[in-house]
Order: sequence, then C-alpha cells, then structure tokens
Amino acid sequence: MRPYVLNDRGKKMVKRKANSEWKGELKDGEGNMKFGSGAFEGRYSFLSRFKEGKGTNPEELIAAAHSGCFSMALAASLGEEGYDPKSVQTEAIVDLQKVEGEFKITTIHLKNRSKVPEIEEDVFQEIAQEAKKNCPVSKALASIDIELDAELIS
Repeated sequence: MRPYVLNDRGKKMVKRKANSEWKGELKDGEGNMKFGSGAFEGRYSFLSRFKEGKGTNPEELIAAAHSGCFSMALAASLGEEGYDPKSVQTEAIVDLQKVEGEFKITTIHLKNRSKVPEIEEDVFQEIAQEAKKNCPVSKALASIDIELDAELIS
C-alpha cells in the first residue's frame, strides 16, 4: 500500500517549497510566509504564534499539511482495499507547549470523520491507523506523538 503517487518515471512527486521573511526582534517583529505555488501568502507574528493574534503561524501550516496528507492517504488506502470513500474530513490540532523552558510541538491530534459505504468498523479503523503511520507528513513528524480519532459516519 502506497499512500502517495509516483510520477511516470517511478519517482516521487516534485519538490515543494515555501518562503518566509521575518523583520525585527521576536516579540515586536513580524513576518510573511508564502507558498511557492502562490496558493497562500500570509502574515505571522509573535502574537499569532503564541497568543491569539491575527495571522497564521508555522504550527497552523503544519496542521493544514498533516490534515490534507492524512485525508489523501486514507482515501488512497481505502481505494486500494476496494472501498469507495465518499468523504474523508480531517482536522489536525497541533499542540505547542513550553517544555523545560523551550517551546515544543508535543502532540498532533488527527480527528477524522469519513463516509465510506459498505465497510466494517474494525476494517476502517485498521486502514485508518495504517494511513496515519504511512502518510508522508506523519513520517516526517515521527518524533511527535500523533493521535488519531477516526469516526465512520453514515
């Protein structure tokens, strides 16, 4: 089971990039992040990262990447097993905590709700756990505790 797509030469998909610039000191400065594709550009600051200020932050972008990757990996795995997923919705919650005086991402919690006709609950849960383990973003973040709540909906 491969939760990713190979190109026509059998190689993994193209490299992706993003850029950021930070101006000023940590608490008073601000930055801008943008995707290489141009699909997103946004401000970030100390307040948007560590408080509830306007703008985005690296952890929110990690959450977006992980939820998108897991949803695709689960849909691919379900399809490979002969199921036809109608909807795979995932929310990723990234927990940034101060641990021993330093900020650390401690947990990523994936909350999934999937509509998959004609699948047994235990089979769905097994496929969901495998997708979590094999999702490329999960693999990249393997040093972090990744939790999964997968719910089969009708």
